[in-house]
Amino acid sequence: MSRKLIVGGAQLGPIQPDESRESAVARMVELLREAKSHGCGLVVFPEMALSTFFPRYYAEDITEMDHHFEREMPNDAVRPLFEAAAEADIAFYLGYCELTPDGHHYNTSILVDKGKIIGKYRKIHLPGHAELDENRPWQHLEKRYFEPGNLGWPVWRCKGGIMGMGLCNDRRWPETYRVMSLKGVEMTMFGYNTPDRNTAAPEPNHLRMFHNHLTMQAGAYQNSTFVVGVAKAGLEDGCMLIGGSCIVQPSGEIIAQASTVEDELIVATCDLDLAKMGKETVFNYAKHRRIEHYGIICSQTGVEIPEGV
Repeated sequence: MSRKLIVGGAQLGPIQPDESRESAVARMVELLREAKSHGCGLVVFPEMALSTFFPRYYAEDITEMDHHFEREMPNDAVRPLFEAAAEADIAFYLGYCELTPDGHHYNTSILVDKGKIIGKYRKIHLPGHAELDENRPWQHLEKRYFEPGNLGWPVWRCKGGIMGMGLCNDRRWPETYRVMSLKGVEMTMFGYNTPDRNTAAPEPNHLRMFHNHLTMQAGAYQNSTFVVGVAKAGLEDGCMLIGGSCIVQPSGEIIAQASTVEDELIVATCDLDLAKMGKETVFNYAKHRRIEHYGIICSQTGVEIPEGV
């Protein structure tokens, strides 16, 4: 028996520094309405979907950036999205910047169903740097404004499947997928804001999109999971962000992909039972994964195994 879920990837075009939360939410509600017309049961929005990518700016006092953070969720500005999704019976993933009551700053995503938050993830792999780098055309100061996530990689049951979340740079790291795969994940969702230039080192620009898709396709195949990666894209205050939002099935094949760097909905029908094939055959961990041999391999190569692995 198949478990088919129609999934929407709701790519956003740029959010300029002077655009309000209310405006960004109105754009998302419009994409949600389009998703409803396609019969979507789940919609994935980008990372930092309520603000411009403010880590490109340097502030000596990091509290100057606190106005980009949400102190509660939902708040008045975001509530229309929760209400529209609940009315349409659509679950959604949303990335935003979280400021906790005790003063901690996280790059966060939530999973919402029937108007209620059922899951939360805080970004673990923070890219970039923590101090001003005058050699860069723009900054990438996630390490300055955010703390590493402290919730691990949980999974949640939603819309008949097992769902997991990551954020942006997390998609490049194999442990992101593997931890959730060991918990049975069938659909892994990522929002991202990725500049089209690597300002930390010389790198051909075409590799930005190539690696974007490569990591998600490999993660999908090696962990037998659907992957939905959704961008905030376009020219945002002088910085071009890549698009390429996509839905990848467990074979590693892209089955839907954005063609613009603007607000755009991509849609695919995902049979969650396809995740079973890899988990029961090629990537059957119980049969084929050999933790006990890692020590032998590492001892032969001189690599130390971290405690607890």
